[in-house]
Amino acid sequence: MAIHNEFGEKGEKLAEAYLRKNGYQIVHKNYRYLKAEIDIIAQKGDILAVVEVKSRSSEYWQDFADTVREKKIKLLVKAADHYVISKDLDVEVRFDIITVLKDGSKFKIDHWENAFYHF
Repeated sequence: MAIHNEFGEKGEKLAEAYLRKNGYQIVHKNYRYLKAEIDIIAQKGDILAVVEVKSRSSEYWQDFADTVREKKIKLLVKAADHYVISKDLDVEVRFDIITVLKDGSKFKIDHWENAFYHF
């Protein structure tokens, strides 16, 4: 596996642990629908969080808002709609971004709830 893939996988595991620690139940990981993949689907109460995980090292900085483009957002919305309908869920859907920043041997996690809105 390529190093960037391993780093991305590590970031998703850290994001998953962060969500669990903060009261979320992980209901699906790497959910695929058409050309979309949702990194993590988590639930807390009646909120279903569709979570995009972005991992980066301290040497590479990019504003998180620039990392998820409109096309990706539309794909995530379609995938989330499919998931909710296929599971016959009655929940509020929220789209979040979790960034995992590696700085040396330490990791910093930031969680942006409602990071973007339904198009």
